[in-house]
Amino acid sequence: MLHIKTLSDYCKAINISQPKHPHFDIRSFEDNMKTVVPKMEPFRHEFYAIAIKADGDGKAITGHHTNFPEGATIFFNSPFQLISWDIAPNWEGYYIIFSQDFVANSNYFSDILKEFSFLKFDKSIPFKIDEADLNNILQIYKNIQREYESDAEDKFKLIESYVILLLNFIKRYFSKQVDPKKAEEELRTADLKLLTRYQTLIQTSFYADTVSETFSNLHSTSYYAQKLNVHPNHLNAVVKGITGKTALHQIHHHILQLAKSRLVQTQKSIKEIAYDLYFDSPNNFSAFFKKNTGSTPGNYRKQTIL
Repeated sequence: MLHIKTLSDYCKAINISQPKHPHFDIRSFEDNMKTVVPKMEPFRHEFYAIAIKADGDGKAITGHHTNFPEGATIFFNSPFQLISWDIAPNWEGYYIIFSQDFVANSNYFSDILKEFSFLKFDKSIPFKIDEADLNNILQIYKNIQREYESDAEDKFKLIESYVILLLNFIKRYFSKQVDPKKAEEELRTADLKLLTRYQTLIQTSFYADTVSETFSNLHSTSYYAQKLNVHPNHLNAVVKGITGKTALHQIHHHILQLAKSRLVQTQKSIKEIAYDLYFDSPNNFSAFFKKNTGSTPGNYRKQTIL
């Protein structure tokens, strides 16, 4: 299955022109219709997307929703969500698409997943837009596009403000159609499942008979995030929200427990243990161990055995 990691690759895959910015883009469907691939088989990308379809025929499948409401519709995609479409070349409207790095580097978006928790759902519910809101929402997209195409140095400050406004409209529609308490319960359950999967993956990745990775991969949150089909920032936010500790701390804690166990229960040399735990050198292992325990591996072994 196609998995798209950059906005540039996304534009190339659907056959539209390259974006002006590596982490943010806005398009009108009318402009896209000239070249866009009309039928896309299921694929995933790593971005947030918010779209308004004012008119158009054909079918777009986002998450598990296959049928859009009649009339003007607003819908969003979350990272790693399954998407496909088979559309007629007559769509009207706009969409914005932005990366999780764009979110992470924004002062305005620091609490975006907390404030707009629906973005964490593996569901993209298409909402029918009230006629009274349609022009206001379309104007937000037009404002974003105007700023995006300008040469103003502070344009992304305004763009971010418009995106927050747009998200508040979605939140209003989301709250009307989804029970907030039920939604929070689902999100909590999903976060707990992700934490469990993460912790299990860390443990199983260090099994001697299953590991086939190069040095340092198993020490990186990015490695596990890729395996879990989530962004490292999202993984860290979930883990820290539940445990109070970072995702990287979970890895280090597990490595430290394995190191202590092998120092006490085996006769392996420090060098052997270092390579068993996928450090690229015994010195790096010793530095890691001392930083986290205050003792060198050799001294820890002597003191504990005695």
